[in-house]
Amino acid sequence: MTLLHRRLAKAELNDLVKKAPAESVQLTEEHRTSLSSRFRAVSVPGHRRLDAWGVERAGRSGSSFRWSPITARRALGNASLRRMATQPASVRDAVRDELGDQMLRAASGYSRSGSLSHWLASAPHPVIGLVTAEAVNWATQLQEISEWLEAPWEVPASDAYYDVASARTTLRARRDLVIRNEETRTIVRVRSGSPGKSAGPGLRADLTIEALADHDGIAPVRYIGLWPEAGVCLSVDGTMTDLRSGARDLVRTAVAQRRQSTLKAA
Repeated sequence: MTLLHRRLAKAELNDLVKKAPAESVQLTEEHRTSLSSRFRAVSVPGHRRLDAWGVERAGRSGSSFRWSPITARRALGNASLRRMATQPASVRDAVRDELGDQMLRAASGYSRSGSLSHWLASAPHPVIGLVTAEAVNWATQLQEISEWLEAPWEVPASDAYYDVASARTTLRARRDLVIRNEETRTIVRVRSGSPGKSAGPGLRADLTIEALADHDGIAPVRYIGLWPEAGVCLSVDGTMTDLRSGARDLVRTAVAQRRQSTLKAA
């Protein structure tokens, strides 16, 4: 695996962006069909969702997802920074405007049960205060990182999602900043805490999902993971070797999840 380890600093980050491979790799329909058949061989009774976190945990199940100030901060913080690109404002004002729009969406009946908007609309005022503080901190951190970048960047409207054909499987890759350079792109992903031993395979899984989610199967030339609290950045290159390894890791995670569900049922 082409895993690069750097300390998180402006010069180091820009060096990772500038020295990314010059050409992109493309996944074909044959690659998609092969992956689909491998997932179909690992059948599950319901719909499964896989991401880098599942790969890093080797498929071990954790607590079920629920909204909280911590889980809501990234969605709100990223949306606020994206809003600031078109409507200049302070980070705090952008977060408050985003919160207002989310609640208005719920009040207008455009949010589904379980969505962030639905949860925010029923959250008490003290919780909204905590959500605001967490989102401001996240948006400020991402803004500082984006200001380091010397290449044009954008905050994507969503993470990358790919539904595996006929396999009842959805893959999701986290992405916080997209850096475009002519016909190539580099992805930056931000995580809390510090990277573990399986952080590299997790980045590789995100790389593979990002390529699959692209309409033409074009992979990013480099996927960069940042851990600001630890002052560390890791990256993997968009090579065919790493894309295939990422696909294998995702299938292995599906196998591990099925094995665990079988043991629990027994």
